[in-house]
Amino acid sequence: MSRKITVLCVDDSALIRQVMTEIINSQPDLQVVGVAADPLVARDMIKALNPDVLTLDVEMPRMDGLEFLEKLMRLRPMPVVMVSSLTERGSEIAMRALELGAVDFVTKPRLGMRDGLLQYADEIGDKIRAAACARVRARPVRSAAAPAALEPLRKPFLSTEKLIVIGASTGGTEAIREVLQPLPADSPAVLIAQHMPSGFTRSFAQRLDGLCRIHVKEAEHGERVLPGHAYIAPGGWHLALGRSGANYMAQLNQDEAVNRHRPSVDVLFDSVARHAGVNAVGVLLTGMGRDGAAGLARMRQAGAYTFAQDEASCIVFGMPREAIALGGVDEVRPLHEMAGAVLAHLSTFGERVSRV
Repeated sequence: MSRKITVLCVDDSALIRQVMTEIINSQPDLQVVGVAADPLVARDMIKALNPDVLTLDVEMPRMDGLEFLEKLMRLRPMPVVMVSSLTERGSEIAMRALELGAVDFVTKPRLGMRDGLLQYADEIGDKIRAAACARVRARPVRSAAAPAALEPLRKPFLSTEKLIVIGASTGGTEAIREVLQPLPADSPAVLIAQHMPSGFTRSFAQRLDGLCRIHVKEAEHGERVLPGHAYIAPGGWHLALGRSGANYMAQLNQDEAVNRHRPSVDVLFDSVARHAGVNAVGVLLTGMGRDGAAGLARMRQAGAYTFAQDEASCIVFGMPREAIALGGVDEVRPLHEMAGAVLAHLSTFGERVSRV
């Protein structure tokens, strides 16, 4: 039998520690090897137990969870899944935790804590498995300044027909930031499906909007998709591309989850294959599983040009690996080259853009 993934749970609530232990130990390949009520106790337990994954509460006595995470990722990088409250402040803190190096987060329900967490048992297990597979690195001290903008498109008058579509999951929030930040203000419209629960995508969009030259927002049903804008699928909703006459439109729905996700990357990519075809560029970034792999292949079959993030720069290489295996990828690029490669392709491809 293969070795189980070992987990240390850090939470000041005895109830949460008990329920997380119950959930994790119920999974055949996961095992809680210790629990801690605060980060200072956790620090010693990490040294003694060397767990594969840490689950970490945000609000705790003696040391704030974010402060502990920042120290941990600087001194002893390891996979961390944050446990965050489903509140506006909780969503902002979760975004900050991902920026600091947490692999993912799970949410505490507002009411019925025990039953609420038990409903998410499979999701919690999946997030811990993804974290165990993650490439975690020491966090560099990053400048608050945005990177230099890439050159504007050489054929900007064609940009209303061009689209960039991005799909991501585990590790995707920081990967998406790295793709969007260098884009110039005249960038083609960007549509994004990032696996994220309801209540968190607004904070994600607002954070990116403050960092990028393009305007970043949660997508709204029926709104026109415009150059210089990025539209993020709201948590709990599928985002698809539609058309109204000559205009691209954002369409939202709450149809069944696809590949166990809503939003699903495949839903977005399939709609872009139908309505944009050769005018689109598809980008599949880091993530666990296979969501987006088949959709990217269908985009390529429809004439779109497709990119996947390379293994070395992915937190989790699952989704790009599946897309490459399906033959749906034209180019594999490291994350730091992705924005430039996408715009370089769009600039040189302008003369072949067709109206549909």
